[in-house]
Amino acid sequence: MAEAEQQAGSSPEDEIPGPQSFAVPKKEINMVPDMGKWKRSQAYADYMGFILTLNEGVKGKKLTCEYKVSENIKKLVALLDKLDRWIDETPPVDQPSRFGNKAFRIWYAKLEQEAENLVSPIIPDELKAAIPEVSVYLKEAVGNSIRIDYGTGHEAAFAAFLCCLCKIGVLRVDDQLSIVFKVFNRYLQVMRKLQKTYRMEPAGSQGVWGLDDFQFLPFIWGSSQLVDHPTLEPRHFVDEKSVNENHSDYMFLDCIRFINEMKTGPFAEHSNQLWNISAVPTWSKVNQGLIRMYKAECLEKFPVIQHFKFGSLLSIQPVKP
Repeated sequence: MAEAEQQAGSSPEDEIPGPQSFAVPKKEINMVPDMGKWKRSQAYADYMGFILTLNEGVKGKKLTCEYKVSENIKKLVALLDKLDRWIDETPPVDQPSRFGNKAFRIWYAKLEQEAENLVSPIIPDELKAAIPEVSVYLKEAVGNSIRIDYGTGHEAAFAAFLCCLCKIGVLRVDDQLSIVFKVFNRYLQVMRKLQKTYRMEPAGSQGVWGLDDFQFLPFIWGSSQLVDHPTLEPRHFVDEKSVNENHSDYMFLDCIRFINEMKTGPFAEHSNQLWNISAVPTWSKVNQGLIRMYKAECLEKFPVIQHFKFGSLLSIQPVKP
């Protein structure tokens, strides 16, 4: 394990760049043929490297294990706590349609207005120029205010937000566990509350053929947590008793618990892909399969990536040979 962490520790995110000019991120993938630019880009390499570094970092670890919590991690959790309080202050409105409650737009307008102020305390004085760039990813990470939907592209924007904070040195390699267990887990809780409160639609959902209506990354990192678990096997996550007893330790099982809470009917019918995954013999195979699926179903799909924004930290420029 120490060796794996050592490897993960030598990732590019740990290098703090010298003085640089930041840029407000913008869309670059406007047509299907542009997807090649994305797959060859520095952004794709850095984003995937970040996801895989964290995947390695959480391997075999429980959410409840002990880990370092830096001041910047605490500030990120406080930011998410504030977003959560704003949901309480913005109750759903009465409207004819059950889905897509318009109060979400009021909540979102507040975030749009305050994003830079929210991000500012996390960024040191000498890097304040990065705030307009980094805060764009936070605004992109909570759903679409026109369609009132949320999906894996929004989740990817939050991972990109965290990746940018690593690239400017606000988060460090020894923050790996708290990035996933403290910050990303808190983000998940806030997103679930948004989804429930404002009855958000799944963005670009593949219905029963997708992995989940809203999330993907917690299944990747959550399956890594379970690698080599002495008793829990993939077949156990379709058993509600196993899920209820272990969901507070494992992100994957907490996602299953949320699905069970939100959906009715046989699991095999409403979550067919996950049902199939429960037949895979080991968590390590589940984890590898989910990484492949994430690339194919999310990162290589134009409807998801057309919304992704590129700046100086996550650059559309091709990877340097």
